[in-house]
Amino acid sequence: METFAEVVRSRRGDAHEGLRFEGRSWTWDEIVREAAVRASLLRTFDPGPGRTQRHVGVLLENLPDFVFWILAAAVTGDVLVGINSTRRGAELAADISHTDVDVLLTEPLYGAEVASLELPTVRRVLDVESAEYRDLLAEHAGADLPAYIPDPAAILLLLFSSGSTGTPKAVICGNGRLGRLTDALAERVSLHRESVTYLCLPLFHGHAIMMNLAAAAKVGATIVLVRKFSAAQFVPDLRAHGVTYFNYVGRVLSYLVAQPEQPTDADPRLEVAFGSEAAPGEAAEFGRRFGCEVREGYGSSEGGIRIVPDPDGPPNALGRPAPGMRAEIRDQDNRECPLAEFDENGLLLNAEEATGEIVAVGRGKTFEGYYRNPAAMAERLKFGGEDFWTGDLGYRDRDGYLYFAGRAADWLRVDGENFGTIAVERILGRYPPFAAAHCYGVPDPRTGDLLMAAVVLAEDAAFDPVDFDEFLVEQPDLGTKWRPTFVRIIDEVPVTGSGKADKAPLRALGWEGDRVWYAPSRSSPYRLLTAEDRRGLRAEFAAHGRENLLPAVSRR
Repeated sequence: METFAEVVRSRRGDAHEGLRFEGRSWTWDEIVREAAVRASLLRTFDPGPGRTQRHVGVLLENLPDFVFWILAAAVTGDVLVGINSTRRGAELAADISHTDVDVLLTEPLYGAEVASLELPTVRRVLDVESAEYRDLLAEHAGADLPAYIPDPAAILLLLFSSGSTGTPKAVICGNGRLGRLTDALAERVSLHRESVTYLCLPLFHGHAIMMNLAAAAKVGATIVLVRKFSAAQFVPDLRAHGVTYFNYVGRVLSYLVAQPEQPTDADPRLEVAFGSEAAPGEAAEFGRRFGCEVREGYGSSEGGIRIVPDPDGPPNALGRPAPGMRAEIRDQDNRECPLAEFDENGLLLNAEEATGEIVAVGRGKTFEGYYRNPAAMAERLKFGGEDFWTGDLGYRDRDGYLYFAGRAADWLRVDGENFGTIAVERILGRYPPFAAAHCYGVPDPRTGDLLMAAVVLAEDAAFDPVDFDEFLVEQPDLGTKWRPTFVRIIDEVPVTGSGKADKAPLRALGWEGDRVWYAPSRSSPYRLLTAEDRRGLRAEFAAHGRENLLPAVSRR
């Protein structure tokens, strides 16, 4: 099918159950009818000046109305803007204004916040729980789908990137791209007519739409929709609904395996969990506990690249590019990096030379762009725009397997050596007292960076600095510069709105947080960072003219 609008239309007349939500149920035919009502209402609104498409912003938790409006925008050829509900104040207002939202749909949960904002582009705010909204829908009851098929090139979705590497950008997804992807998406996660999907990721994020809603719509599967992810509610929902598939990102699997194991966890109905950025140990534990296949995949909301995992590939490898795609590792001068070399223990011997940006060769033309953000687009279409630069670091071995080395912001230089943090995180993930470990660079008082780790302890575990040091010494694949200078104990890892680990606030606070352990040199034992240590670090930064690199709290 050439458009997602045609996928939606294909479900008209389908009596199979399509959606469950908090005790209510809709067949696919009823879902399409709900979308048709909203499509009719949508066509009564005028687009903003100079535009032919209406921009509908949706600031909701995962409610059925969110689903209905996505499908409505698809069939009318208008634009659905997924508003990140974790944003607040000026940032939230900027997201809404930047994407030229004409009509904003919200709910009482966000009513006070919306009322406090200046939104110059918004001409109408509708509360989906209000009498006004119900009356408007009633006026369009029984409306049919539009008689036309939208242009495949028309923008359908503006979805903000996670923000894990900087200011979120509004990624464009066209009606045609989403429509053409649905077959491959459903096949990728083995969805079928009798599948029951669990949609717990926020619908303002591409993973929820592409890897669940759109794929389920293609095959006519049943979607179990929940307002937001809850680790405690996951197993009860799994069993109550007979869930066969769910998708995740970031920390979701970590939260689930941290729950006390129950004899009833393993359920033969759960077939596949698909996602990205889970630690290998967490993915293996989830698969064991819940008796399902866990598939990790690498892709981008921008659609420039997809890397297919290979269960028989090397440990920690992402996999190889999907058929028809070619990827290279390049440095910032557009030169291909040397292939990765490993020792007998799996230690990357030439990290500095082999690590570069993952580039999808010849895929620049598939990138639909960022809405009204030419500078960000230029970062993805360097050196003429023929290729797609992902912004992610990686390296490649002699057999063509690609490895993830972290985001661009995870690249640091310690004692003259460049490396990415992901390999260190994998090693720290083996340490039994750690439930989670996230590494990042903080400025060195003299030059370059120091490595810092923020860790969440496992249940009933304590941090023993001597035991941890002994663990590091025993790791054969720990690079010589990879011993963290600072280890901070935290209760919970900050996350972006899509559930990915958010290192930005950790970097910003640096070593000024509490419960920080400090090893001034690679041979020093770890000790709790003291007020005297902090004064010494500040003085050293000042002595070398690097005060501007101190954590903001240190400069007050």
